[in-house]
Amino acid sequence: MTASPSPSVADPAASAAARASKHDTRRDQLAESALVTLGKLGYARTSLREIAQHSSYSHGVVHYYFSSKEELITYCVRYYKRTCVTRYDEIVETSTSATELQERFATKLAETIREEGPMHQLWYDLRNQSMFEPALREVVLEIDGQLEAMIWRVITRYAALAGREPALDPSTTYGMLDGLFAQSLFAWATGPASAREDVLSVLTRRVDTLMPSLLG
Repeated sequence: MTASPSPSVADPAASAAARASKHDTRRDQLAESALVTLGKLGYARTSLREIAQHSSYSHGVVHYYFSSKEELITYCVRYYKRTCVTRYDEIVETSTSATELQERFATKLAETIREEGPMHQLWYDLRNQSMFEPALREVVLEIDGQLEAMIWRVITRYAALAGREPALDPSTTYGMLDGLFAQSLFAWATGPASAREDVLSVLTRRVDTLMPSLLG
């Protein structure tokens, strides 16, 4: 008589990993949905209930995965910036001359405003809010450091291709380019829609002028 096969026993570790993966996937989906609302309304005007009303998820579902607005926004910013902090790496790796890198970098800066303007507006909104909201401060400082490192990779490669050295330290260099970017974003967001491409053209010209001055 042949013995019946024993019923399979689920691997507890595999089951736990599957649950964690599903949980993270749902949090990512909520983050994508929340970013749209946050980009439109800004930090101060957005609540968990507001995010739920502008998404396919109920307020209860949103609250199940995120206990507070600060937790959700922190997750959203980290989720979005995971890709942002490497967006210029391909330009750094494939440019073969300083002029090529400079032109591609300037063009990419303008492109990110054109395609992701509301997300950049949200970032500057949160950076300002972090001065008053301790819950946001850690993630803002963390991401600001990553963005500074990203810009420094661009500048050091640009200097190497030009056969020169960076003239300034990473923090000062980042501050100059970030200030120029923020000024252009403000003009793009607050001016007439018909003038937006002119704003971006001005940004690329200013970057082309500024870049050589960043080298010793």
